[in-house]
Amino acid sequence: MIELTDAPIDAERIRQAVSSPNCGAIVLFLGTTRQFTDAKETLTLSYSAYAPMAQSQMEKLAAQAQARWPVEKCAIAHRLGEVPIGEASVAVAVSSPHRRDAFEAASWLMDRLKDLVPVWKKEHWASGGTDWVHPGLTLPPDENGVQ
Repeated sequence: MIELTDAPIDAERIRQAVSSPNCGAIVLFLGTTRQFTDAKETLTLSYSAYAPMAQSQMEKLAAQAQARWPVEKCAIAHRLGEVPIGEASVAVAVSSPHRRDAFEAASWLMDRLKDLVPVWKKEHWASGGTDWVHPGLTLPPDENGVQ
C-alpha cells in the first residue's frame, strides 16, 4: 500500500496493510505536526507534491527495502494539504519475521522518503510567516507542485 492522500492517515489501516502471520514484527512510524520547531511556534503545516513522481518514488523505495531486508510487506502514506498540530503527515510501516530488520527497514524508508520524494512542507508560523522545507531540495514548488 503506497498512497498520497488528502484525508487523515488511519494508523490502524496502515498496520493492517502490513500484517502477516509470517511476521513477528511490525514497525509503524507516524510523523506528526509538532507545535514548536526550535523556538518558533507552528500553527499548521501544509504539504504539496508532484504526485506522479512522488508515488513512483515511494513505490521504488518500498521495493528497495524489500530487496534489502527480509520485509514481507511495506506501506507508505503521505498526507497532502493542511495537517493540523498532532495529526500524522506521514506513515511508514513494515512487517518482517524479526524486529531488528523491521526497525532498520522502517528507519531507512523514512530517511530516504524525506531525501528523495518530491513532497514539500510549508510551515505556517504563529508569528504570521511561512517557510517551505524539503531536506533534499532547495527551491519551493510553484502552484502545481513543480520546482
